[in-house]
Amino acid sequence: MTLKLEKLKNFTPRKGPVLLVVMDGVGFGKQDESDGVYLAKTPNLDKILTLPNQTRLKAHGTAVGLPTDDDMGNSEVGHNALGAGRIFDQGAKLVDKSIASGEIFQTENWNKVIERGKAGGTVHFLGLLSDGNVHSHIKQLFTLINKCAESGVKKLRLHALLDGRDVPGRSAPTYITPTEELLKKISDEKGYDYNFGSGGGRMITTMDRYDADWDIVKRGWEAHVLGIGRKFKSASEAIETYYAESDKIDQYWDPFVIVDENEKPIGTIEDGDAVVVFNFRGDRVIEISKAFEYENFDKFDRVRVPKIFYAGMMEYDGDLHIPKNYLVNPPKIDRSISEYMCAEGLHTFAISETQKYGHVTYFWNGNKSGYVCKDKETYVEIPSDKIEFDKAPRMKADEITDKTIELLKSGKYQFGRINYPNGDMVGHTGVMEAVIKSVEAVDDGLAKLLPVIDEIGGIALITADHGNADEMFTEKNGVRTPKTSHTLNPVPFVIYDPNFKGEYKMAEIDTPGLTNIAGTILNLLGYENVEDYDKSLIEFI
Repeated sequence: MTLKLEKLKNFTPRKGPVLLVVMDGVGFGKQDESDGVYLAKTPNLDKILTLPNQTRLKAHGTAVGLPTDDDMGNSEVGHNALGAGRIFDQGAKLVDKSIASGEIFQTENWNKVIERGKAGGTVHFLGLLSDGNVHSHIKQLFTLINKCAESGVKKLRLHALLDGRDVPGRSAPTYITPTEELLKKISDEKGYDYNFGSGGGRMITTMDRYDADWDIVKRGWEAHVLGIGRKFKSASEAIETYYAESDKIDQYWDPFVIVDENEKPIGTIEDGDAVVVFNFRGDRVIEISKAFEYENFDKFDRVRVPKIFYAGMMEYDGDLHIPKNYLVNPPKIDRSISEYMCAEGLHTFAISETQKYGHVTYFWNGNKSGYVCKDKETYVEIPSDKIEFDKAPRMKADEITDKTIELLKSGKYQFGRINYPNGDMVGHTGVMEAVIKSVEAVDDGLAKLLPVIDEIGGIALITADHGNADEMFTEKNGVRTPKTSHTLNPVPFVIYDPNFKGEYKMAEIDTPGLTNIAGTILNLLGYENVEDYDKSLIEFI
């Protein structure tokens, strides 16, 4: 299919480029003590929020393809929506549909998992144990576990990564306890052997992303595969002990392994077993998938590589085909805005630091790795520091800003997109003082970028992919509970156009969302919106 854009007849684009600035995790909160965005000193953001061409966008739930409006948005679906220009059913919704229809249990790969279990191997489930519905959902896991029991799988082990990020910081017992009850019930009623095998906090164990810190994956491999970690008789004992020893939140707990009365690990992954990663979101399980699947692997010494059948809940990278086997097909996002821009011969750039680099490239491009058109695109990854984000809340905002200014001034590009990760990554730590500094770092970036937009005669679009820093605690009956997860709050969308002379106005849209931005970008570049993209946020006068 040949992609073609039609030029607008009633609007001449500016001489400079259009720049999309994604302030990751910066939404509109309650403007009270819980709101890190409100508490931060943001004179530049405050100023542009008084401009005439602005609105608030929905960045969660059905607006980004998630099952319900109770589901918080995230950076992956957010950037999918930004780049796709229309809504696609996303991970959680796809898996829910597949389970509800029973399709997931008809697949060849699910049957291979069951065959391993019935042939004497252990079926292992590995993933994030929570109901955050960002990476996984405990209800989906329970359905898979029950199906294994119905199918005659006699031995099952769960390798549970603790959340404390997309759910309250110390909520692990909420998920550990009912899971232990389910595993015990199956074991008692059927005479099977269902139990936890290992676990650990998601930011310490297994769930690294974008090659930021392979030691996290190594710790997970050692716990899940080799049985190396702090020893406990049960997962609940591990959590009780950790909580008594420290006030850390769940995402930072060290790896643990479950052992028998002889202190021998009961859940190591061995030849002949099957391993299913039950996360539906891919970014934080691609690396552990490589460790299981890559023959030529050099990130750490795996010691031994068991001969297993390995499957993901979904395909986590559609271009690299990681993993080789998966249970539910990913959304097929075609005709992203990048594809249209490349077909039209536009030069574009994308910049972020490692933590969000994949979002402005892979996710923006519809879950596709690599360039759409290498001679038309420039991708810049600024390496993230390997440090807890509250310890360095500015992250790489300054470096992102400086590189963006360099490319803007080059005169080569018609469009650029950048992501400041600060509000999201620091927001996840729950440390308010650091969150405030992180938001201020992004505002400092705007202070440097906007004068350049003035100078080159361009347009800046300032938005966010979801909220986070805007709600740092909840309060009930006078008790405050730290909030480290994303929010359901709307996000800003501002058109900073120094040469605006009234040529357009904000369109009337019932529920504007992230998918409306693609058409807006095309309009401001001087093109008609793609016919089946969601409506542009502007209309010409």
